Amino acid sequence: MTAAVVLLTAVACSSDDSDDDSVADTPTTTSSVVTSDSSPSTTATTDAAAATVQEYDVPPGSHPHDVAVEPDGTVWYTAQGAGKLGRLEPATGAVDEVELGPGSRPHGVIIGPEGGLWVTDGGLDAIVRVDASTREVRTFPLPSGGNANLNTAVFDLNGTLWFTGQAGLYGRLARAGDRVETFEAPGGQGPYGIAVTPGGDVYYASLAGNHLARVDLATGNAAVLEPPTPSQGTRRVWSDSEGSLWTSQWNAGQVAVYDPRADGWREWRLPGDAPQAYAVYVDDNDEVWLSDFGANALVRFDPATEEFTTYPLPSDPGEVRQLHGRPGEVWGAESAVDKLVVVRTTP
Repeated sequence: MTAAVVLLTAVACSSDDSDDDSVADTPTTTSSVVTSDSSPSTTATTDAAAATVQEYDVPPGSHPHDVAVEPDGTVWYTAQGAGKLGRLEPATGAVDEVELGPGSRPHGVIIGPEGGLWVTDGGLDAIVRVDASTREVRTFPLPSGGNANLNTAVFDLNGTLWFTGQAGLYGRLARAGDRVETFEAPGGQGPYGIAVTPGGDVYYASLAGNHLARVDLATGNAAVLEPPTPSQGTRRVWSDSEGSLWTSQWNAGQVAVYDPRADGWREWRLPGDAPQAYAVYVDDNDEVWLSDFGANALVRFDPATEEFTTYPLPSDPGEVRQLHGRPGEVWGAESAVDKLVVVRTTP
């Protein structure tokens, strides 16, 4: 048995344009962590925060990139380094995998409205569907036949799959269809994260383009929405329950929100000296979660109090590239150490 120390910090930050870099004084809670060498997972318990951080091993060389969590707690992940889709059963730590095909390098995975697993596969330059029960694999190639550098996908309320390609495109696959359609992204390279609002609007984030874009579902055209901070590196995006779009700004180390009703932005810098906000996820309580490469941590932001809470990762570096969850759990893929990680919070 080995022991380590975990720090959990809460920091209040402001979103105004003041040059004052000071933060409110808040307590830091420290607790011990116990790791069992015989266990397939590593657990860090922080009693004061009523939260547990736990890691689960996946096969060596998987380099997991994205995760998708079922309502029953089953976790699917893309094994980008192995060309597979993996499935973790957290209760036992058991993992099984599905081969996606020669040359596969899967990036994103989501659960479709019909229960299938939908993968954006940059190696195959295709959308891939995996049947959750039979493990049957079906591939939908892009029409270009080139290297779109596929990233992430989302379903709109009509059942159409929308996706991004960092090489400078976004596209769709119609419900019950087999033809993939692509569109050139305004500004060229960069489309990365993508999200749908409760009202059915689709937005994508452009990392290289430094903007958010709203997609017209009828025409496929995209309208650019520029955040206040230039060259911020908007990487991923997630909608809250009111339809506001939360984004992670990789270059600026910030979390931002765009409110379509007010056509306005707000931005907050993450705690620490050199934050790098990679993934963003909004939970069922409308609290905003991010992965921070600079702090090697997951970070929770409360929009009501404008306060950050930091959950350091047990592995260093962990490099969590995407987040997803269900009530009481936020999961991430640690690509640097072949592990999945979860923060469990009390309801």
